[in-house]
Amino acid sequence: MIYPIVAYGDPVLKKVAKDIDLQNEALPKLLENMWQTMYNSNGIGLAAPQIGKSIRVFLVDTEQLEEADPDEYPGGIKAAFINAKIEAYNDTEDTREEGCLSIPGINGDVDRPTEITITYFDESLKQQTKTFSGFNARVIQHEYDHIEGKLFTEKLSPLKRRLLKGKLDKISKGKVDVKYRMRFPQK
Repeated sequence: MIYPIVAYGDPVLKKVAKDIDLQNEALPKLLENMWQTMYNSNGIGLAAPQIGKSIRVFLVDTEQLEEADPDEYPGGIKAAFINAKIEAYNDTEDTREEGCLSIPGINGDVDRPTEITITYFDESLKQQTKTFSGFNARVIQHEYDHIEGKLFTEKLSPLKRRLLKGKLDKISKGKVDVKYRMRFPQK
C-alpha cells in the first residue's frame, strides 16, 4: 500500500513520536508499505510521521544514490531504524542542501554533524549501535529529526525562512505540483 505523504503544516510533523511495540504484528507490513511509499515518491528516506503515524520508525536508502554516482555517494546504506536514539554527534559539521518529501520544491543549506552514533532496532528487530558518517549520517539525522518533531526548514537561516514563508503556506494549502500523492492539512 502506498501512503500519501503528509504535507508541511500537518500537526503530526511537529510531534515527538512514540516508540513502537516491537511485538506489534502490523510492524512488518508497515515497513513494507513505507518502503513502497518512499520509492514511489523517489525518496531516499521516509519517517513514519510523514505518512501520518507518530511512531519512531524511519527508513534510509542511499544505496540508490551510490549506484548512480559512486564517487559522490560512496558506501550507501539501506536500513530501517526502529525506536532509534542518537547517542553521540561529532564536533565537525558540514553544510549541504537538503529537501523533503513533505516540503516539495523547497531546498536549503543545512549544517549537520558529519558523524553520529545511533542505537536502533533493525528490520529483523535486532538491536544495533552503529556509527555513520558523511552523507549517510546526514540522511539519518534528517529522518531522525522527523521522529523528534523537527523539520529541516527550522535549521535554515532566519532570512531564508522568511523568504520561504509564502511557499510553505502554499504547500500546506495543497497549492503545489507533485508526482506523488500527498495529504494536505488545509485543503
